Amino acid sequence: QVRLIESGGGLVQAGGSLRLSCAASGRTFSSGAMGWFRQAPGKEREFVAAVSSSGTNTYYSDSAKGRFTISRDNGENTGYLQMNSLKPDDTAVYYCALARSSFFMMSVRPPQVDYWGRGTQVTVSS
Repeated sequence: QVRLIESGGGLVQAGGSLRLSCAASGRTFSSGAMGWFRQAPGKEREFVAAVSSSGTNTYYSDSAKGRFTISRDNGENTGYLQMNSLKPDDTAVYYCALARSSFFMMSVRPPQVDYWGRGTQVTVSS
C-alpha cells in the first residue's frame, strides 16, 4: 500500500509561485509514474503533469506547459510541482497520484492511476 501526502498549497497573488510536494510511503514510489491533477469547484478533476519513474520524461497539460515543472527525488520518495506565473484559473485542489502504468497514461481519460493523495488547496487571488 502506498500513501501520498501533499503539502505546499496556500494563497498566492496572481503572478506568484508555489511549490507543491508529494511525500510517498512505501517502496513502490520509485517504480511508478507520478502525476499531479487538480479539481476546481464545480469542475471535473483534470490532468496537470506527469513524470516517468526515473524522472527522465515529463508530460504537461496545455495549461501547465511553460509555467509548471514536475520533478521527483526517488531517494527521498518525494515528488514536486513547481508552479510559476500563477493565474486565478489555477485555483483548485491539487492531487498527487502514482501509477504502475506509463506516465503518459495518466493524461488519458479516465486516467490510469493506482494511488491518490488527499489533495492540497491552491488559491490564486487576482
